Amino acid sequence: MNKPQKVVVVTGASQGIGAKVVTAFRELDYRIVATSRSIKRSDDENILSIAGDIGDPATAIRVISEGVARFGRIDTLVNNAGIYIGKPFTEHTAQDYDAVMNVNMAGFYHITQRAIAEMEKHSSGHVVSVTAGISHTAISGIYSVLAAMTKGGLDAATKSLAIEYAKKGIRVNAVAPGIIKTPMHAPETHEALGAFHPIGRMGETSDIANAILFLDAAPFITGEILHVDGGLSAGR
Repeated sequence: MNKPQKVVVVTGASQGIGAKVVTAFRELDYRIVATSRSIKRSDDENILSIAGDIGDPATAIRVISEGVARFGRIDTLVNNAGIYIGKPFTEHTAQDYDAVMNVNMAGFYHITQRAIAEMEKHSSGHVVSVTAGISHTAISGIYSVLAAMTKGGLDAATKSLAIEYAKKGIRVNAVAPGIIKTPMHAPETHEALGAFHPIGRMGETSDIANAILFLDAAPFITGEILHVDGGLSAGR
């Protein structure tokens, strides 16, 4: 009897790390539920695209319910959606705060809650969140308070959920990247941003996708914050 194809939900899936994660899981023959605010419909029948604001509970309900209706199950959730607003702390506006909290925190909370509820029905599943190395290692000249506050919160939630659901067959991990080459960073900034990392370069989206695939295939790992940051978290 053939095993059913596994199903992964990927948030922030339209570009950058999220788009690479979708490609990487499809290469392993996973079915994908891909969501972002601006995502387009896919011609691949094994990719279900759902557009919406990830911080809105209604989007989380749609993503999980439509994913189960289409593919029958949810095996993995990749919480990739996130935004970064780099300003000195005292220059942040209430709108900046609300925007970052909506995507980075509410976006994690609502869909993770619903995904785990679905995973509990099968006593198996994996949640992996893309957090940020900057929440562990502050760098002079990089304005990171909102990122540290929200992404650091997700690291803490990862460990808490890992213990809460360990005996229910559900694993929870996180990947904490350094600065990655995505559309967020203009090409002319790459050399300067790469210099922040002891390894001497920025990371690639494939570095993060590969780390997520590793954790997904590692059944004895839970509660792990895997730093994929070119040595940044080790020191400078």
